[in-house]
Amino acid sequence: MPVGWEQMPDSALWVRHLPHRTRAAVIVLHGGPVVGHRPARPWQLAALRMRPVLRSAASAVSLDETLLGQVRYRCRGWNDGDAEQDALRALSELGRLAGDVPVVLLGHAIGGRAALRAAVHPHVRGVVALAPWLPVGEPVAQLAGRSVLLVDEDDGTAAWTRTAGYVERARSVGARAGTVVVRRGGLWMMRRAGTWHRTAAAAIRQVPQPQAQGPHQAWVSPVPVVV
Repeated sequence: MPVGWEQMPDSALWVRHLPHRTRAAVIVLHGGPVVGHRPARPWQLAALRMRPVLRSAASAVSLDETLLGQVRYRCRGWNDGDAEQDALRALSELGRLAGDVPVVLLGHAIGGRAALRAAVHPHVRGVVALAPWLPVGEPVAQLAGRSVLLVDEDDGTAAWTRTAGYVERARSVGARAGTVVVRRGGLWMMRRAGTWHRTAAAAIRQVPQPQAQGPHQAWVSPVPVVV
């Protein structure tokens, strides 16, 4: 049974599924505004949008041994790195709860940025970032040795080229990284939602497989894969 936020008001980790013995974990991070100091709540739209994403992730793992959780932000916005710090706090709590288990982070928008930055934590094995917010100059050194999939939308402006550039830099430091572009993906991943969900689930399933080439072979493709 999920642990409600009200029951653990200071926790950065909201546990949605806790197996009898945890051997791995998938943690989701929702989106939000760049600046937003109002308290985060589980019923805000950005958090609710991650529920079907988490269900898809659950279909890709063994629930007998995989913990499913969500980062609880203190505030709704990025706020100069608040979301990143909340992600790192959640990973520390996970370590105390379940020990040194491998973790896949699954984030949307600012949650994608926070997940990519939180890959500095030694327990993180992979990151799936959905329509991530990636300003110019984002660091990539922390992604060395990780499996990283960035899934972006093709909105007709080729804005996803920044995502592709980030992946190229991640590969240069030793990440197994790739880009999938969802044609007509739409704001909030609402158009072609099934494609977003299935792609994320496939990436999560393949992170522990050293020879896996990623969804649509994105981890070995020299260019972004358009679906």
